[in-house]
This record gives sequence, structure tokens and C-alpha cells, in this order.
Amino acid sequence: MERVEFRVDEIVEDEIPQVIRINESVLPENYPYYFYEMLYRNYPKAFLVAKVGGKIVGYVMSRVEHSLHMSGFLPGFIKKGHIVSIAILPDYRRKGIGTELMRRAMESLKNVYGCKEVYLEVRVSNRPAIEFYHKLGFRIDHVIKRYYKDGEDAYVMVREL
Repeated sequence: MERVEFRVDEIVEDEIPQVIRINESVLPENYPYYFYEMLYRNYPKAFLVAKVGGKIVGYVMSRVEHSLHMSGFLPGFIKKGHIVSIAILPDYRRKGIGTELMRRAMESLKNVYGCKEVYLEVRVSNRPAIEFYHKLGFRIDHVIKRYYKDGEDAYVMVREL
């Protein structure tokens, strides 16, 4: 894996269009502008961008939810981090950027927002992403049938924080 010098920062509002361009260029699931803006306003410490030479090359955006505990046997509702989307431009993949974005997002979800666990959805066919999340300590919890617009199922992967 060739390393590259990059930095991870909290997104600033005028960078949202650049994040949208990355999302639309590499992922089939896209969101309206107001969704990005809502995540930026509500969870700025867990909406991060990776920059190489000042250029945004990747992002992770997250939110906080309240729901039943998935990763253990504790009863009741907890604060749960949800990794909504992560994307890295193809030329910058496998250089540690995604790992650092995820590490920093999970750190913020735990230490800033008080989350006890974190989860995400991933296409069942996306083996590289599933392996990446396994390396970060996630496990497959369950399947959501026909989760994606094209009808593909999703794994829900979860880990404690």
C-alpha cells in the first residue's frame, strides 16, 4: 500500500458541494443537498473530509440515533452512531485514508456524541468494503432485504465503541 500525505478535517459548509461530487461520482446512492447540510449542522464533529494538497479526496458522514442496543445484551435504548456514507476517490484508495476517516468518525461518535456502538449498511456484494469493515472491528448483525434502490440486500454491520 503506497502511503500519501493527507489530512482529515471537519467539513466546513462551503465544502459540501465537493463532497456531493465525490458521492455522485463513486457511489450509486445519492442524497439531496439538504441531507448533507442537516448532517453538517447536527453532527459536524463526525462529518469529516480527507484532503491531499488541499483537494478533498474522500469523506465520511455520520449521525446519531437512539435505538435498541445491537451489539450486546444490554437492555433498553442507547445512543448509536450511524455511518451514513463513506467514499474515497479511486486514485486515493488503499492508502489509509478510509481507515483514518472511520477511526476519527468513530472517535467523535463515542467521545463527542456519547454513542455506545456504531453501525452501517453495506451491499452484500461489496466484498472489499465488508473486509475493510471487518478489519475495523465490525461484524455482520443482520440482512435488510432489498435495501438499495436496485433491489440488492444490505448487511447491517455493527461494533461497540
